[in-house]
Amino acid sequence: MQAFVIIAILALLIAASLYVAPRKASLDGFFGGAGEDGAAPGLWTLVFSQVTTWIFARSLMNAAILGFFYGIAGTLAYAAYYGSFLTGGFIVGRLRAKGARSVQDWLSEEYGAIGTACYNLVIALRLLSEVFANLIVVGLIFAAILPEMGIAKDASIIIVAVFALAYSAWGGLSASLRTDVVQMVLFLVVFAIAFVALLVSPGFSLGAVITAPGASGGYLGWVLMIVAALQVFSYPVHDPVMMDRGFVADEATTRKSFIHAFWISTVCIIFFGFFGIQASLQGAQYEGQLIGTWATMFPGWVFTLLLVSLLVSAISTLDSALASASRLVVEELKLAPRTLNGGRGAMVVFAVLGTALTLAETQSLFDAVAVSGTASMFLTPVIVVTLLMGRSVAIWAYLVSFFAAILGAAAYFARGSEFMSSLLVEGHKYEQLLQICIVVLVIGFAAVLAGSKRAVRVEA
Repeated sequence: MQAFVIIAILALLIAASLYVAPRKASLDGFFGGAGEDGAAPGLWTLVFSQVTTWIFARSLMNAAILGFFYGIAGTLAYAAYYGSFLTGGFIVGRLRAKGARSVQDWLSEEYGAIGTACYNLVIALRLLSEVFANLIVVGLIFAAILPEMGIAKDASIIIVAVFALAYSAWGGLSASLRTDVVQMVLFLVVFAIAFVALLVSPGFSLGAVITAPGASGGYLGWVLMIVAALQVFSYPVHDPVMMDRGFVADEATTRKSFIHAFWISTVCIIFFGFFGIQASLQGAQYEGQLIGTWATMFPGWVFTLLLVSLLVSAISTLDSALASASRLVVEELKLAPRTLNGGRGAMVVFAVLGTALTLAETQSLFDAVAVSGTASMFLTPVIVVTLLMGRSVAIWAYLVSFFAAILGAAAYFARGSEFMSSLLVEGHKYEQLLQICIVVLVIGFAAVLAGSKRAVRVEA
């Protein structure tokens, strides 16, 4: 019965998404998000789209898992990444004030083709991680509710990927923006019911939750908080989903959308983390990325609502990632013609690659965040020195910062090797991640400051 309800709700969600997708797709709508009348999206369309694409399934699971192991410190550490809406909004405002129409537009002006190529490589990897990490959660859900079906995991991943691709390819960014509103409303309703059920459940204590140390103690949660603080300035810039939405409406609407998206998404992430913290307080055993744990903790209907919340957020992020992928390939990389079919072809490539990576599996949902977040840190010194200090940076310094960040991401990914173990501190992987982040920033700032000079103003 539970599996039937979840499948039925998923089918209704996909049908509703197809229904609200634009009937006619224009190039401005497909790549720029304009409505059928050519108008830019309104404030709450932009807010809901930002929120639902950033509280994606992987993030919800990360918040809960970190809450389970490290208590409120772990959940707050992950929520700290949502400060990206504030730093991202600030950066978008500075870029638009300089006349840039995208991050690539600014980098091309400053560093030419090499500068944009470095950036595009990082965001292409980011988009692939968005696709496969959210499909992983879809597979985990169906493996949990249909344990007797050995193919449930792989089949659900493929089916959801196909349907998300179908309506994304229909209207591109305009379809993603419109369906995000429907998906966000459904998410808020379903999640609010589940959260209220948690609050009134026997044995729940708000005081215990907000002081909980987690199953492994809170220390590593605070370590991750420092990591998030170091990454939060560059993190939003390497997320094309957020950046794409920073240039589709007027500046006042965009600024307000980032502020509202910040507090709404932060509240949702912290509250979802409560479900992981409560599991640790009850002494539940960690099983199946917490999905198996929740199945034994909560009534069937609450468990169903949690899984529906995850599915809604997964599908919402998939369509946004595919829309951003088409824009990257067509408008920035110019690897396909600026036509509807060119954009759709790019979506197919990313959907196939992301699904293939998912079927190959991964062990840690947080690792994808850590690796991409570390790779993006080459932008921190560049942004600070250029946008805040008003200086120009030599291309060699930009490249030193870039390669330091890429090597840092590779070091975290290969931390288990004998060579990397000899270089990194002995301790938990999050302590090693903190070490890597500090080294990356020290090298990046040293190079960028050494290669900077006061920008020359050209008088009109």
